[in-house]
Amino acid sequence: MIMTMTITTIMLTLSMIIMLFSSFISKKNIEDREKSSPFECGFDPKSSARLPFSLRFFMIAVIFLIFDVEIALLLPMTIIISTSKISTWTTISMIFLIILLGGLYHEWNQGSLEWAN
Repeated sequence: MIMTMTITTIMLTLSMIIMLFSSFISKKNIEDREKSSPFECGFDPKSSARLPFSLRFFMIAVIFLIFDVEIALLLPMTIIISTSKISTWTTISMIFLIILLGGLYHEWNQGSLEWAN
């Protein structure tokens, strides 16, 4: 019991000494202007940090995510064709593709697919 208490005390003391030593070593004497600014990259924070967000970029990002998920849903359809009835598989695939094409047509009519004016 006394042996474990001694070892624990030595380990804690040694850990504290190492942490204090590393803290003193890592301190810098000269403050950098860039490091003391709010932005560590060196930009001067004279203007607002928030810029107006482009709604067009947001719409393109959302459309990309939607089509990305749709591709992830389409890929397993080729794998399950051999394990399902062909008429059921064809019906489900066609319904899914019609929904996708309807969404694409709607996005096209809304003008969301025009990336450059």
